Order: sequence, then C-alpha cells, then structure tokens
Amino acid sequence: MAGMYYEDFTIGEVLRHEVTRTVTEADNLLITTLTMNVQPLHLDAEFSAQSMYGRQIVNSIFTLGLVTGIPVQETTLGTTLGNLGFRDIEFPKPVFIGDTIRVETEALDKRVSKSRPETGIVGIEHRGYNQKNELVCVVRRTALMKRRAGAEAEAAEPAVAVG
Repeated sequence: MAGMYYEDFTIGEVLRHEVTRTVTEADNLLITTLTMNVQPLHLDAEFSAQSMYGRQIVNSIFTLGLVTGIPVQETTLGTTLGNLGFRDIEFPKPVFIGDTIRVETEALDKRVSKSRPETGIVGIEHRGYNQKNELVCVVRRTALMKRRAGAEAEAAEPAVAVG
C-alpha cells in the first residue's frame, strides 16, 4: 500500500499532493441531493445569481470530502485504522463549479497510542486551494495509524506537537 505508517509522519513536514480535481456540476448536484441538502445556493442557478456570489456555490461537504480524499493515496491508503475526529473545519472562500482544487497536508502532532501500542495517533491538517491559489478549505483531523511491524517493541515516543 502507498500510505504512510505512523513512523513516516514528520511533524511540520508539508506534503504537496500532485493529484488535482476540477469540480463539476454533477459533483455538486449529486452530493447535494444525496445528502438531502436543498439549499438553493447549490441547486438553483437563478436564485444563486441573485446572491452575493452571483452564481451557484459548491456544497461544502463535497469540498471537505475532496480535500480529505485527495491526500489518501499518499498518506493513509492501507495504513490508517480510522479517523478519530475532525476539528477546526473552515471554508475561507467558496468553491464554484469549474474550480480546480489542489491539496497540501501537514503533520501537526503525533504520539503512540497508550491503549494500542501497535498504533499511533497523528494530527493532520489538510489545506485545499483553488486554481487562483486561494485557500478554500482547512481541516484538522486525528487519525489512528498503523505502526511498522516491531515498532511497538521500541521505547514509546513522547507526544510531540507543533504550535
């Protein structure tokens, strides 16, 4: 698998992911209707044209999913045991149909799990940008990660954090 193990995360290191994604009208329509979000800013072009944005905005749940999904192949594919939580989710700018999103990921903190020494807990921040290099999404999450075989036998690492 291509994912990173707990030991591979370096606090403060920023990974710039090569995969980008252009948001389509179908993306927005599907996520909006699947989640029963009938907000006209997402679904109604005429309504949206009269809004402060002057056009439809993309459902923020799609943006969040995209910004946390793009990094999977390089960070957590096959090596995560699950998300322990999402926090501090922000959308500084709206995403519009036709925007192309790129993502960077930073490891914020990490520690060996006290209850499962074969795992580690990593704090991660994902930042999504549009084609104009405008920040459109920031999300911090905590992931339960596999440790490399035999790593639990090593001395437990102290908790480390970046401000």
